[in-house]
Amino acid sequence: MKEKKINFTIEEMELALDEIINQISQTEWFPDLIISINRGGCVPGVYLSHAINVPHKVINVQLRDEKNKPNLAILENSLISYSNILIIDDINDTGATFKLIDHAIDKKEINIYFASLIENNSSAFKVDFRGKIIDKSLNPSWIVFPWEKYQSEYYQG
Repeated sequence: MKEKKINFTIEEMELALDEIINQISQTEWFPDLIISINRGGCVPGVYLSHAINVPHKVINVQLRDEKNKPNLAILENSLISYSNILIIDDINDTGATFKLIDHAIDKKEINIYFASLIENNSSAFKVDFRGKIIDKSLNPSWIVFPWEKYQSEYYQG
């Protein structure tokens, strides 16, 4: 049986980011750096960086491709210069990516928070800020983000 796909629009992303900004504003905490998880977190990370005027960096963590080992060097280097870091991705699906990052860092003198446009209620990891909540145990549809749809006529893969 073919998995059902649901398109997540740019407008939905903007609403989700507004919700994340609102949730952050309800706390005593504010990031001094946003780190996006490559690739899904890049677009929301850049939007959020511009919206709240905070610097942005990218880390490469792709757990689906076992050939690529997670590269947390940018995160580790950022721990030296920043004390309030927000890590963002497009979806917190299983929680594996966020959990890997969370366990890899020493948080003694740093405040790291996690955000996702979409939070899967049945994820093993709970983010601090979320734009939208779904439950893939009830509706296992595949979410297709706008940046995943584009395919160049020059691409032959």
